Amino acid sequence: MLRATMMTAIAATALAGCTTNMAAGDTAQRSAVAPLRTAAGADVGTVTATEGPGGLRIQIDARGMPQGPHGAHVHTVGRCDAPDFTTAGGHWNPTGRQHGTNNPAGPHVGDAPNLLIGTDGTGSVAITLPGGTMDGLFDADGSAFVIHAAADDYKTDPSGNSGGRIACGVFAPA
Repeated sequence: MLRATMMTAIAATALAGCTTNMAAGDTAQRSAVAPLRTAAGADVGTVTATEGPGGLRIQIDARGMPQGPHGAHVHTVGRCDAPDFTTAGGHWNPTGRQHGTNNPAGPHVGDAPNLLIGTDGTGSVAITLPGGTMDGLFDADGSAFVIHAAADDYKTDPSGNSGGRIACGVFAPA
């Protein structure tokens, strides 16, 4: 019995030390989630952002969307007012570059690849936005994620000719 009590005390002390070390190191990743909604308020997916080496890891999971390629971008303001989501502002561009990975003066930090939606209305993509940070995502007016009606051409400034905004979600800490 004494031996079991001593072993329990030793284990508890060791675990307490681990907990303290983990808190001191604070290695937890910061993340955010943006629930995507249409202008009519329909839930059409989520976007998750996680800060990591090299930028923000973005995971887009969409459903109930029109088939085909759609421009997808982080926008500068954390507002998604229907019907056209223009309150989300322009693309997140803290470096002052032009739009698109095929533009010699680009890209914006918030430029993501097209989201391809299949015949079943679903699509997903995971990417890293180089230079993106959670602090930038959560600046004074926040940020949003927008899905556009058409494909992004990756070169036309300021929005890649990707058409109207058909879904939007405001990032909030996860």
